[in-house]
Amino acid sequence: MENSVENLETLRHSTAHLMAQAVQELYPGTKLSIGPAIEDGFYYDFDSSHAFQPEDLAKIEQKMREFSNKKLSVVRREMAKAEARAFWSQRGEKFKVELVEDIPDDKVSFYEQGSFIDLCRGPHVEHTGLLKHFKLLSVAGAYWRGDEHNPMLQRIYGTAFFSKEDLEAHLKRLEEAKLRDHRKLGKELGLFNIYDEAGAGLIFYLPKGAIIRRILEDFEKDEHLKRGYVMVTTPHLFHDKLFKISGHIENYGENMFFSKHDETDYVIKPMNCPGHILIYKSELRSYRDLPMRIFELGTVYRAERGGTLHGLLRVLGFTQDDSHLFCTWDNFEDELNGVVDFIRYVVKLFGFEFETVLSTRGDKKVIGSDEVWQNATATLKRVLERQGLDYHEEPGEAVFYGPKIDFKIKDVLGRVWQCATVQLDFNLPERFQLEYVAESGEKKRPVMIHRVLLGSVERFFGVLIEHYAGAFPTWLAPVQAKLIPITDKQLDYAQKTAKELQAQGLRVEIDTRNEKLGFKIRQAQLEKVPYMLIIGEKEQEAQKVAVRPRKGQDWGAVELEEFIGKIKEEITAKT
Repeated sequence: MENSVENLETLRHSTAHLMAQAVQELYPGTKLSIGPAIEDGFYYDFDSSHAFQPEDLAKIEQKMREFSNKKLSVVRREMAKAEARAFWSQRGEKFKVELVEDIPDDKVSFYEQGSFIDLCRGPHVEHTGLLKHFKLLSVAGAYWRGDEHNPMLQRIYGTAFFSKEDLEAHLKRLEEAKLRDHRKLGKELGLFNIYDEAGAGLIFYLPKGAIIRRILEDFEKDEHLKRGYVMVTTPHLFHDKLFKISGHIENYGENMFFSKHDETDYVIKPMNCPGHILIYKSELRSYRDLPMRIFELGTVYRAERGGTLHGLLRVLGFTQDDSHLFCTWDNFEDELNGVVDFIRYVVKLFGFEFETVLSTRGDKKVIGSDEVWQNATATLKRVLERQGLDYHEEPGEAVFYGPKIDFKIKDVLGRVWQCATVQLDFNLPERFQLEYVAESGEKKRPVMIHRVLLGSVERFFGVLIEHYAGAFPTWLAPVQAKLIPITDKQLDYAQKTAKELQAQGLRVEIDTRNEKLGFKIRQAQLEKVPYMLIIGEKEQEAQKVAVRPRKGQDWGAVELEEFIGKIKEEITAKT
């Protein structure tokens, strides 16, 4: 079996079946649901009276190896739909019965290996002896079909590869990912918290996290103003008729929060675009006014299911660095190029590589004519080609109002995250009857571009924590330097030095505890502070500081002005 993306998916799906066979052998009475291959492995959801624990995984793995060593043939069989329904009903497999009901074909396929049989389209490996390099990873809860109103099942995650070397490399990456987990580091470094009393998926930024967020937001504001954007702020709550016009209630309503006041229906905004449209529409625009680039750090709320919430990466309320550009037919392609340039600058600044995806309509339900969609898609392709960017298409992944370009960034572990997006929209201007006065004097529809750079500030913050492993570059670090007096005799000089550094706009702290120097240094290292400034008797007498950077060699004792000059250069360069 050749090593390829498609074959790896087959290998992993077959390993999911192998795991299900082992589970049913070890824990009789366990019912099956689904067991797909996923991006980095596979899982299987079980309904079992046995509560699976992490220590059970080794036992299940051992049983899997036994079945692997037997080289059981994997045989595909077919049954008529009615026969298949009866077959699974007799075995008490209610989830399989439900799956059979959903299959539109008259016949359904099964895969059988030894005494184990499972409903499946396939394909699968020829025999279980090909399944050698696998590892079970974790146990979690999962609602049947992702619906909290359905039974809670037990999900076992695993991974599989063609070679022992690939498996070991992947497991090493997973260990590194655990050390970088933004939820763990967020707590240890005092960056953010989520409180049960307030509700899942709602983020509280702690002082150090709030500083980083402010730096990110100030950076964004400055960069947008440099590029001719205008800043706005819109309400969190809108009349629902606005989102009826936009089509969000019809196409996105299950993901929205609704409220009622004085017999009026409101929507807690899931998107910023309708608000920006109202601002554009508040006066008659001329072609001379376009492009009009509206920017907002706009907080939105989306009704995500509880089981999908995950730290900063999947939340109920988040802030988007949202822009909507209103263009003429003559300049909208140039604007798209400007947006892509902006995105590439930001991605490079934070040290990410990226891949580019063009999401097109496919067969999904959308707003707008075929001609409009073809126009929009062709324009995005031209922009990508003009930028010299390699890309691949994902049919059916466009939003309901237009095709889009997604920039998926890669962190230091090679993991891919969705952040920046550019969406071309000919449809909302039509729905809201947007106009501008052309040079000829006639009124025309503007072209609208939806765009985010970081995307969700919360999600991007979480990605940054994991990308940097909490060791933020100096310009982003909540504490840029920590002053560490060796004894209490140096406290006055440390406080005087801290004031001078703060007056220069630097973020500093003093460790005033009556602890040994080694303890204080270790604590600053755990806090991942870029610079430690050690102050002893000699430094105090010479009016200097001994600089110990987080990385690299110690500087020794230097004049305070020299340290300020070097750290400011580093901050300005954003290195």
